[in-house]
Amino acid sequence: MKAYFSVFKLRLIYGLQYRAAALAGVATQFFWGIMHIMIYEAFYANAASAPPMSLKQVIIYIWLQQSFLVFVALWIRDNEIINLITSGNIAYELCRPCSIYGFWFAKLIAQRLSGAMLRCLPLLIAAFLIPEPYKMALPGSLAAFLLFTVSLFLGLMVLVSISMLIYISMFITILPVGSMVVFSSIGELFSGMIIPIPFMPSWLQKIAYFLPFRLAVDMPFRIYTGHIPVSQALQGVLIQLIWLGVLILTGYASMKKVQKRVIVQGG
Repeated sequence: MKAYFSVFKLRLIYGLQYRAAALAGVATQFFWGIMHIMIYEAFYANAASAPPMSLKQVIIYIWLQQSFLVFVALWIRDNEIINLITSGNIAYELCRPCSIYGFWFAKLIAQRLSGAMLRCLPLLIAAFLIPEPYKMALPGSLAAFLLFTVSLFLGLMVLVSISMLIYISMFITILPVGSMVVFSSIGELFSGMIIPIPFMPSWLQKIAYFLPFRLAVDMPFRIYTGHIPVSQALQGVLIQLIWLGVLILTGYASMKKVQKRVIVQGG
């Protein structure tokens, strides 16, 4: 456990060095958020029927999505891990006196956490200071905020568990493009990154609720907005814990299996 905490700490410090890139990301995500809000504002102004979420809830959802993008985007990847797998340098990782799965898991958590720490606060401050109707709002209650925080971090771990399955699949496919494109496309749609899940057709919502992707994006954000009440949020956190256990066990077992089949040529 000490080894995993050490790599987490080192990777976190390393990630916090990229302040210029983070500031550029804050500017991009701020204007991207404004653009999205304007699109929804036009949609709500001409809606023939009552939308499933209020405009204010959607605005909060968008700002949370932009602020915690590094937390929730499945397309963010670690090129160092990909290069280790595709180049054969994975041999060095196999020599470590600790589990590769735990080592990479801690590394990926730290990578996303450091990125969020640099971008989240400046973007949220800007979102709280801009005028209505684009302004960010506080959650309806302290319980909603606490459940949002717990759900967000559990969602981060669920997302990293899914990312680990993507990297493990690269041991078999060799080329990283296929795995990244397939998982990222499916995950972005069913997580609520493109549109919140309540806006989807009922048959597509059933698929989204069956898959774990929404647990990292749609669920914590809708808890904050109040669209998911506290009683349902507690059930959602339990579902997150169950999915997290299943994904980690599956990933750990899969990593053990592919390690037995790894062949490194050269020397």
